[in-house]
Amino acid sequence: MVDFKFIFDFGSPKAYLVYNMVPGIEERTGVKADYVPVLLGGIFKSTNNVSPIEAFKTVPAKGKYDDLDTERFVKKHGIDFNFNSHFPINTLNLMRGAIYAKENDFFEHYVKVIFKSMWVDNKKMDELDVIKTVLEENKLPVKGIFEGTQDQNIKSKLIENTSKAVEDGLFGVPSFLINNELFFGKETLQDVEDLIKSKVE
Repeated sequence: MVDFKFIFDFGSPKAYLVYNMVPGIEERTGVKADYVPVLLGGIFKSTNNVSPIEAFKTVPAKGKYDDLDTERFVKKHGIDFNFNSHFPINTLNLMRGAIYAKENDFFEHYVKVIFKSMWVDNKKMDELDVIKTVLEENKLPVKGIFEGTQDQNIKSKLIENTSKAVEDGLFGVPSFLINNELFFGKETLQDVEDLIKSKVE
């Protein structure tokens, strides 16, 4: 049996790019991914890491290359992508909402809607009024989700997911765990797929 985990935070543009690639891996390998919502800021804090945008401030050329690399990737794979002009966005409520959605029956739809709002539609998704409008327009249960974000069990589960990710060696997202073996970043997508295939053959 292959344990295939995709660890993500909506606030990461690279997580959005990888999110678009996961269904193809699932289809080609026959193994479904377990999507694990975490809080990237918590991972950074626990590992003394910084966001790429902070790191690029000291090496501007690296930031320019990262933009070029992203442009190539979205063109190659036909991904709709617009860098969010409101970046960085506080995703605490969005990630708690993902935990709530996962415990109910609309997780897949919720994830699709939030990622699109962040990285295609350029929504300022740390404003409650904006979140409310997006949820309503996509027929998601606004009241339940908003109440869920304030539920102590939901809050604790997000903290638990984030702490477990750090224990498993994560220092950022997007990350994968294949039977507890860590892969980080979109550059590892082929390695992830190859390892899964080797374990199901």
